[in-house]
Amino acid sequence: MLSRSETPGPRPTSLPGTLHEADGRYELNRPLLDFYDTALVLTRAGESAPRPVTVAQAAETLAGFDVVFYGESHDHAGVHLGQMHLLRELYRRDPRWVLSLEPFERDVQPVVDDYLAGRIGEATLIDKGRAWHSYATSYRPLVVFAKEHHLPVIAAEAPGWAISCVAQWGPDILGQFTPLERSWVAADLHVTPGAYRDKYLKFLGSSPAHGGEAASTPETEAHAQRSFSAQALRDDTMAESIAGALQKHPGYKVLQVTGSFHASEFLGTVERLRLRAPALKIAVIDPVEVDNPGAPDFAADAVRSGTVLQLIYPIPEDYVDGEGMGAMKAKMAHAHEANRCKYSLPTSPAPEGGHP
Repeated sequence: MLSRSETPGPRPTSLPGTLHEADGRYELNRPLLDFYDTALVLTRAGESAPRPVTVAQAAETLAGFDVVFYGESHDHAGVHLGQMHLLRELYRRDPRWVLSLEPFERDVQPVVDDYLAGRIGEATLIDKGRAWHSYATSYRPLVVFAKEHHLPVIAAEAPGWAISCVAQWGPDILGQFTPLERSWVAADLHVTPGAYRDKYLKFLGSSPAHGGEAASTPETEAHAQRSFSAQALRDDTMAESIAGALQKHPGYKVLQVTGSFHASEFLGTVERLRLRAPALKIAVIDPVEVDNPGAPDFAADAVRSGTVLQLIYPIPEDYVDGEGMGAMKAKMAHAHEANRCKYSLPTSPAPEGGHP
């Protein structure tokens, strides 16, 4: 019979492991065992040498920040498991946390509040709150924890139809909104040039699903700018929601759960929050999909993209070479139709833009 020290197999995932640097990359000395298994690397945005840490160790550092952005690859089981573990550890150190969620839009805040207060059940929350399709597997644990521990939950995102309006018409369409509708999106919209705009337009130009194969013309450039304006509306609205939560709950801190594009490299929602509250200490957890889970590694320059990196198992490809993308485009078209703008300007509408 083998002793405990002689038991074969990889080291337990509770141990963070060590990093080895070579040729501009860092390699972790342990594999990612399965899709749930991830590894946290504390980088302090490049201010110190990166080192693997446990969730508890990461929480010790992150508890010192006012706002923690947990970037995610949507529907990645390992990321969502990590979010739950971190919220639990942060709460253990200080119960004064607000959970702010991209998956709920600002106009359904009363529905979220009713659920937290026990006035409605989960089925009503999912229906009237327009919860994402993955709510039950991805966000239910967080919301249930918040409900049981009396944590405020913020529906942070702009309504989808409002995003589509700006993507179709540009920011001028906001003037058509009713006062109530206007309160559901950020009062101030930041669409100035900069690193985030460059990053977004690069994404737009490289994604066939978002029109990236189209030749550059004045029309396509105008379309791209409207699309970026819609993206900025999302970031500014979430930033405003976070700032409002901090004002409403003095002494509390915020855990913002959001798509990684909105927070990576401290851009997007992060920089827009800093415009509203420059004194805040803001941390970012940035997911890094590894190429080889058996020998996970990442580029050395990735350490600047977050306070903590989360190395995650690669997501399977949606389609293989030669397989059509018709189903994806039909799904996107359906989503655009569902969020069609009910307002118009006295000009010809342009095709709606997408966003990551």
